[in-house]
Amino acid sequence: MKYPKSWKSHADQLDQLIERGLIVTNRARALDYLERIGYYRLSGYWFAFRQRSEPVYVLDEHGRKLKKVRVERLVFDDFLANSTFQNAVELYVFDKRLRLLVLDALERIEVALRTEIAHRLGQLDPFAYLKPELFHESFSVRLGHASGVTQQHDWIGKHARLIARSKEEFVRHNRNKYGLPLPIWVACEVWDFGTLSTLFNGMREADQDAIASRYGLSNGRVFATWLRSLNYLRNVCAHHSRLWNRNIVDQPKLPSASELEWVKPFVDNEYMRARCFLLLQITRHVLTVVNPRSSWPERIKTHLLSFPDLSHLGLDLGGMGVSEDWEADW
Repeated sequence: MKYPKSWKSHADQLDQLIERGLIVTNRARALDYLERIGYYRLSGYWFAFRQRSEPVYVLDEHGRKLKKVRVERLVFDDFLANSTFQNAVELYVFDKRLRLLVLDALERIEVALRTEIAHRLGQLDPFAYLKPELFHESFSVRLGHASGVTQQHDWIGKHARLIARSKEEFVRHNRNKYGLPLPIWVACEVWDFGTLSTLFNGMREADQDAIASRYGLSNGRVFATWLRSLNYLRNVCAHHSRLWNRNIVDQPKLPSASELEWVKPFVDNEYMRARCFLLLQITRHVLTVVNPRSSWPERIKTHLLSFPDLSHLGLDLGGMGVSEDWEADW
C-alpha cells in the first residue's frame, strides 16, 4: 500500500502549522523545537488546540437538550483562535517534568514492593516462585486458551530471561557459587515493575491481603489492580509518552470511600477514573506508606499548580481528572 503523505522538511512542517492557524512568534526557535523534539511528538500536545465539531445532544419534544450523546466529535486540521506554538511547548515541558516526578516515586515503590513480595514468599520457600502450590490456581494450574501453559509457566520463562541477560555482579556471584535457581530474595533484584505486578496478581489471596493491609486495603485483589496500573504508568513515563490528558482504559479498582476517604470523588465519576490524576493519587498513597517522610507529594502539588495558563483554549488541570477542590484532598 502506498503511504499517502509525503516527506516534509522542518520548515515545511512549520509552514503547514502556520497555514492551519497556529501562531508562531519566533520562527527560529520553533524550528529548533521541531528539529530536537519532532513534529509527531509535539503534535500530541497541540492536538488539544485543534477545532472540533459541536457535541451531539438528545433533545426532548420541546427541543431542549437532555444529554450529550457518546459519539466521536470530528477533529479538524485548523487550530482554535489564539493557539500558539509556544503553548504546545509549555504543555510538553509540563508533561515532561510530570513524568520525571512520577518515575522518581515509582522507583521507590518498585524497590519496596520487590523486597516485600520476595520476603513474604521467601518465608514459605527460598524458591517459592517455582512452586505452583504456593500460588492461586488461576495462576499456577489453569492453562491459557491460546498459550496452552499456565501463567506461572509463562512468568518463569520471562523471569529466566531476565536472569540470563543480567550483567549484575550479584547474579554472576550467586550463579557461580550456588548455581541456579536463585533464591527469591536474590532473584527479585532483576525484576521490573511488570514482573513483580504479574507475580503479585498470581499470589494466594491470603498473601495478597497481608501485603495490601499495609497500604490500608483489606482486599489484595484491589491492590493487584493498583500495581498493574502503576506498571502502566511507569511504562508511559519510561517511554516518554504523553501523560497529562491520557485516557486510561485499563482502570484500577477502588475500595469503598469508607475504607479510603480520598477515593470518594472518583467512585461515581467515570471521567476522573479515566485520567492520570487517579494514578497520581494511588502513587501518593502507596509512597506515603513506603516513605512517609518523602517530599514527593508536595513536589507534585507544586508542579500541578505550575500548569501553563491555557484558559484561552479551554484547557486546565481538569484534563488530568483533577477536581476543583483537589488541593484540600491532596
